[in-house]
Amino acid sequence: MTGLLLISLYISSFLLLLSFGLLLSPSKATEAEGSSVKVPLTMKGLLRGGNDLLKKLLIRKKKASKKKESLENQLSVAGIPMKPEEFTAFQWFASIIIGGVLHLLLGNWLFFVIGAAFGLILPKIWLKGKQKKRIKQFNDALPGMITSIIGSLRAGFSFPQSLQMIAEESYSPIKEEVQLVLKSMQYGTNVEDALVEWKNRMPSEDLDLLVEAILIQRQVGGNLAYLLGKIVDTTRERTKIQDQIKTLTAQGRLSGIIISLLPVVLGFIIYLMNPAYITTLFIHPIGQVMLGIALIGGIIGFVLIKKITTIEV
Repeated sequence: MTGLLLISLYISSFLLLLSFGLLLSPSKATEAEGSSVKVPLTMKGLLRGGNDLLKKLLIRKKKASKKKESLENQLSVAGIPMKPEEFTAFQWFASIIIGGVLHLLLGNWLFFVIGAAFGLILPKIWLKGKQKKRIKQFNDALPGMITSIIGSLRAGFSFPQSLQMIAEESYSPIKEEVQLVLKSMQYGTNVEDALVEWKNRMPSEDLDLLVEAILIQRQVGGNLAYLLGKIVDTTRERTKIQDQIKTLTAQGRLSGIIISLLPVVLGFIIYLMNPAYITTLFIHPIGQVMLGIALIGGIIGFVLIKKITTIEV
């Protein structure tokens, strides 16, 4: 009976948070804050108070807009067809579900807080993983895209026509990114600004090199096909070096993963062999503190090993 009540409480809390997140706009929140401001008695004080309140509202709205735009750009880079509001609601949903499950299993509100915090962080980790995977796919396909552009330029096509051919014949994620550039150009943006927007949207060093080379060539002139050929050689050599580094650091990265997962696997095996022996670690306050310290130490060790084995090229 108590479990059903707790589940109902978790669901009600999630629906309440979702309602607030979707229905409460920034303007309503700022109006509610502004209603508590003391009203000045003089006309000069009234104007001064109104200006101060207006500045605070504009600053708050600008910060919220920048945060929303940043999240929207991250979702676009990751290729996730989701709005920022939907992703935020998904974070709260994951937080309540993971915290509730841990509380129902372990019967301690401390684990609810830990699970809720982990539920807020987990979607961000998933988003970062999707971004990294899509950027890697983009960088791997970029030399082929540049080679196609070189062939089109040598055949007599213009640069926008070469992009149009890439958008029709390429695969994801090159196809979607080039289509966004062409759509921006169709809406009236010139080629230079559309390429700069592309560079700012997609965090790729190879793309930065490509865009900068095209912008310089359009300003000073020169053989664009020859220049792009040199960029293809550079990106392929960089990819070759990165693959060699990954091979040399594979043992260190594998050691970090094994060391991080070893306590979890060993604890699970002990639980299967003798549940009463290890359950004290989760129930006793000293055991809970030890678990927290071990978790923090494991995360710090994993991050340090990852930093050591990550070499920028």
